[in-house]
Order: sequence, then structure tokens, then C-alpha cells
Amino acid sequence: MEKNDVLTLSCDAVGTNGEGIAHADGTTVFIPYMLPGEKGSVRILKTKGTVAYGKLLELTIPAEERVRPRCAVFYRCGGCQLQHLRYRPQLKFKTELVQESLKKIGGITFPVSPCERSEKEYGYRNKLQLPIGRAGEENVVGFYAERSHRIVPTQECPLHPDWAKALIAALVGFMEKCGLDGYDEQTGKGQLRHIVVRELKGKFIVTLVTTVREIKGIDYFLYLLDGIFPEYSFYLNFNDAATNVVLGDEFVLLKGKGFYECTDSGITFEAGANTFVQVNENVRGRLYERAVSLAEEGDTVVDCYSGGGLLTAMFAKKCGKAYGIEVVPEANACADRLKERNGLEDCMVNICGRVEEELAGILAAEKDATVVFDPPRAGVDRAALRVAIAAKPKRIVMISCNPATLARDLGILTGSLTETETGELIKSENGGTGYEITLIQPYDMFPQTKHVETLACLVRAEK
Repeated sequence: MEKNDVLTLSCDAVGTNGEGIAHADGTTVFIPYMLPGEKGSVRILKTKGTVAYGKLLELTIPAEERVRPRCAVFYRCGGCQLQHLRYRPQLKFKTELVQESLKKIGGITFPVSPCERSEKEYGYRNKLQLPIGRAGEENVVGFYAERSHRIVPTQECPLHPDWAKALIAALVGFMEKCGLDGYDEQTGKGQLRHIVVRELKGKFIVTLVTTVREIKGIDYFLYLLDGIFPEYSFYLNFNDAATNVVLGDEFVLLKGKGFYECTDSGITFEAGANTFVQVNENVRGRLYERAVSLAEEGDTVVDCYSGGGLLTAMFAKKCGKAYGIEVVPEANACADRLKERNGLEDCMVNICGRVEEELAGILAAEKDATVVFDPPRAGVDRAALRVAIAAKPKRIVMISCNPATLARDLGILTGSLTETETGELIKSENGGTGYEITLIQPYDMFPQTKHVETLACLVRAEK
């Protein structure tokens, strides 16, 4: 098999990124947008040993599960991977993805519950984040292509509500009228590099990320936004660093309060431009309520990576005492205000710091606590996992948006993975930490994409 060969292949499986997998002449071929049971013409783009990567040219036998994508740029944009697949098989794929990740990465065999569906298959996202760049002499606003920083021009995205289309049109019109340029990563030129919008129960926080502190015609942009959003706050965020990080440290509020209150699961909380909030409100509610149900009244709960404090407050309200550990000062401040608004001063403690630095002290004082890990995609810091294993809390609850790091972290917590002196993780047949998995429940927080949120629970085995 050589590069540029055109082969007729049959897809017999789906990979972790949602791509089709075919086999030919002892080579495994990964083919984006091909589904199991399909047959088609494939051009080989790259070969490496017994692995190859191909591009689907033409389908001769389509799968019954195939549907027409709603998005006009689906096959070029890197935001979605599964719009061509009916929704029920998407849920099956995500259940199997979690199962296989646990087995292959973590050495864990445990029955995974069927993935919980999202109430909305489209229009579910409450956050829009768009890069603004240049393509030749033209400005481009859209999403990055898969595994690149090439922006695919986008006028609308079906994963977002209708306000996203109006916002994109307003941004493009503003740039044209005021002679502003998108950011060129190669030259560092251009005034505008991202726009980020967060919706909180019909209220919006708009952040325009810029490379200069003053933007010509900004009042005109606010005028356009007035016609889109009934109530909103507007920030300019300054970021001139040569980095992939979207937001800089410097925010200037030009309109609105900057923070908005919401009520969810009986808790009134507050969020700002840099506060983490799950993007799918309905699924978040069900996930958090199930997580809280795993703890018992009278427990002390330590919520690690606690964000703005919503989940911490839910645990505090039920159990009577909960700590939240969060490194982002803005989010920690939101959690403090949440505590006061909800009358939880006596049972909720918010700590601004790193989990790996704060957790040991709390667990030394709070014996038999329930520890909750809700980390970013990179997973739980390994030092924090060692602290938890050494302290032996009676229960560990994990919420993960990445099956691979979930499998790794659960492997460490259960002892199916052992760390060598060089820091390498290897599978272990003999190890054991005294923790047993009691629940693995995926939730479809991100329909039409390869991503899945998973709730897991471990309990300390009684001797």
C-alpha cells in the first residue's frame, strides 16, 4: 500500500475519533466520515508501517445509520465528527468508547452503563468560541479544521442556538465597516483574534479578544450587539502573546455587570467571562444530581477543580459540609458569593489554590471524606491522585470529559496501573489500592461530536 493509491475498502469498525477503520493487506486504514458496514473508494494519504490514513472519495454501499449532516461545512470543520451518524448509534459509539478506553488504557474491565442521551441533539451549546484570522487578504471567522489552526469560514453552527448566526454576521459587518483585521499567527499582525460568548439563562457575556487595548469603532459593534442580545455584558480582553491560550489576563468591562446570576438544582450561582460552566445545561443538571446522589447525608465532601462552586454547593446542601478547591481566582470569588447568596456560610468552604497542594491538608483533617474530581481534559494531577490513595477517603467520585485520561486516572486509583521509578505507567496484575469501581455512567454532553462526559464512583473496600 502506497501514498496516493486508490483502493476499494470496506469499513468494519469505528475509531476513538469517530473515524472509520478498514483493513487491507495487513494494514489498518483510518478513514474519516466512513461508517461500519460501508464500502467505498478511498485515497491513501499517508502510510506508516502497518497503519495508513485515507480520504473517502465515493461511497458505493452506504450504512443505514448514515444521515445528511445539517452543517454546510461539516466535512471541513473540526468541531464535529458524527453529524453523518444517526443519534442512537452515536450513543452506542460513546458507550463503547468509554468501555474500550478503560480496558486498553487502564486495564479495567467493568460494565459501562448505556450513555445517557441529551435532550437536545442540536442547539444545545451555551458557549461559542470562534477564532478570527486571515486567509490571504481576507478576514475569516469560523472554527479550526481538524488538527490544525486553519480557520474554516462559518456563517452558522447548528450546535449553537440561533443567536450564534446573528453574532457572526454582526462581527463580520463590524470588521468590514471599521477596517479591522483578524489575527495572523505567522506575522502576529491583526487586531482581533477571538470572540467568546457565554449564555446564562438568556443573559450573555461577550468577550472580544484583541491584540491592542483600543479598538476603532467599538461603539458600533455594541450597537449591533444591542439588536441581538436582550441583556448582555461586553469585555475587551487583551492578549498579544504568541500562544494558543485564548484569553489573556487583562479584561476591560465596557458594558453590563460582567457577572450574571442563575438558578439550577435549587442553587443560585454566578458566572463571569472566565468561569467554567458546562456547555449543555440539561445534561449538566442530570449529571450533577446523579453525582450528588452518590454521597450520603452527613458526609464531608471535597470538590476538586470546583469552578464557580455550583456542584460544591449542591453537595454542601445535601451533606452538611463541602470544600471546593479551584485555582482560578475569578471562579473562586464566584463560589464565595454563591455561598453567601444561598446561606451556606456554615457548611461550604472555598479554597483558591492547586488541588495537588491543598488536598492533603484537608484530608488530614477530614477523615472518611468523599472526594470529587472534576478535572479538565488533561485529567487529575498525578500528585493529587497519590494524596487521595494515601488518605484513603471512603468514596471517590470522578467526572471526566476525556475517556483516555479517565481510564488512566481510574487505573491509578484502583491499582490496575502502577507507576515506575521513571514515571511510566504500566499495567499491574498484582497491585491494589483497596478501591473498587461501583459505577461508570457516560453522559452525552456533546452530541454530534466524539466527546463524552463520564461519571464514575469508587468506594473503599471494607476489610
